[in-house]
Amino acid sequence: MKILGFNFTKVQVEKFKDRVENLKIGTRIDVSNILSTKADMLKTREEILAVKFTFGLDYEPELAKIDLEGNIVLSLEPKMAKEVLKEWKGKQMPSEFRQTLFNIIMRKAGLRAIQLEEEMNLPIHFQLPTLKIQEKKD
Repeated sequence: MKILGFNFTKVQVEKFKDRVENLKIGTRIDVSNILSTKADMLKTREEILAVKFTFGLDYEPELAKIDLEGNIVLSLEPKMAKEVLKEWKGKQMPSEFRQTLFNIIMRKAGLRAIQLEEEMNLPIHFQLPTLKIQEKKD
């Protein structure tokens, strides 16, 4: 699977409060549509699928909310593309495809969310690595 295109169609962040105790951050990923598409400028034997998605972060209790929507254009082997489209009729996805797709969404949307979190002075939605000084042992 190759990423041919990725773009956001909606970027929204709302901050309701400045501080909150017992903060919990929930992540949402939703795929609203998968369809076969054509790319006249590309000469490939692979099938091209367009995926519409939503990525959201909810800062509870009612601190903030980040919503990102977008599109991904993917190139897949014809057999995999056929399987994805067949399962999508029932709003399902093959597990291997779903895992790869969600990882793409989390990586791309997660980076944009970090940028928004920084701009809005919100806590980052995952634990960043930190350095600790080790005490010397004699």
